[in-house]
Amino acid sequence: MNATIPTRRKGLRLSERELVTLGSLDGLEGFPLVVTPAIGDLNLAAWATENRQLINTALISHGAILFRGFASDTVDHFSRFVHTVTTDVLDYQERAAARTQVAAQIFTSTEFPRDLPIPLHHEMSFSHCWPGKILFHCRQPAQSGGQTPIADDRMIVEQLPRSIKDLFLEKGVMYVKNYGEGLDLSWQEAFQTDDRHVVERYCNDASMQFEWRSGGRLRTRAIRHVMVPHPILGTRVWFNHAHMFHLSSLAAPIRDGLLSQFAEDEVPRNAFFADGSAIPDALMEDVRCIYREHMVAFDWQFGDILLVDNFLVSHGREPFEGARQILVAMAERYSLADDGSSQPQFEPRQ
Repeated sequence: MNATIPTRRKGLRLSERELVTLGSLDGLEGFPLVVTPAIGDLNLAAWATENRQLINTALISHGAILFRGFASDTVDHFSRFVHTVTTDVLDYQERAAARTQVAAQIFTSTEFPRDLPIPLHHEMSFSHCWPGKILFHCRQPAQSGGQTPIADDRMIVEQLPRSIKDLFLEKGVMYVKNYGEGLDLSWQEAFQTDDRHVVERYCNDASMQFEWRSGGRLRTRAIRHVMVPHPILGTRVWFNHAHMFHLSSLAAPIRDGLLSQFAEDEVPRNAFFADGSAIPDALMEDVRCIYREHMVAFDWQFGDILLVDNFLVSHGREPFEGARQILVAMAERYSLADDGSSQPQFEPRQ
């Protein structure tokens, strides 16, 4: 569902000084929450310094906040806002997509062919750790398309059939990645090192099996979570990359081309049940369909900043034409092991 650009102001106050107002994009009531300046030339980072707790409270309630119309139109402004509203700003580790770093801990969004969509997903939900918050900054909106659709995963987990949730909670999910075939990221790029020992230490720390293969290739296997609880709310959300990494997510010509050269566990990436058995294509399509039904999208405007709770909200990317640049920052590293519990192999059925 697409929204028109105008923001409808409601006269609600996020600041006692009445410096900003809250609103919604037409047709998208409250998701994302839209914050706009009530006075001209309001610096977003400066305002956020005095209102960080209010921003975090609103983020928990709404899941995503779009800041629009502020005098915060440079990469430096974006970086200062990121460091104002978040803690523990992250580098991009265990990379699954090509990005370009444009400033300290500021990256381009996924550099993926512009004619292909990126399905809704939680950032790094395939990993043993992930960012709790994602921030996007529009430096150049596309000529057409290029929206960053979002979905409230509290709705997704409610709409997923019980049979799908039970099956995945019972069987778990495993991701298999093959680096070095020339079709995806190399292991050097994915792990940001040329040292095999560094990769091995990372894999051991992340509970990932690894196998060095001929020709400088690397294969990893990792059994991961299916659902996770929000660290503050305790709400359990669907939080995995199965529908993203599964071969059925690829267009038929691409998938057929890969399978003509490789076995299903030898393609650049794929998802299986934790015991190594295949996940049916239809099952993954059911999940993707529910995401599509609940996604919302809006056209970017220059200078926009979108703050997303990575637990509560998934994001994607629509195909586009023309030049486009959306910058990304990730913050507040989280792992299920951070609360003192051991990293589970997969979520037990409940």
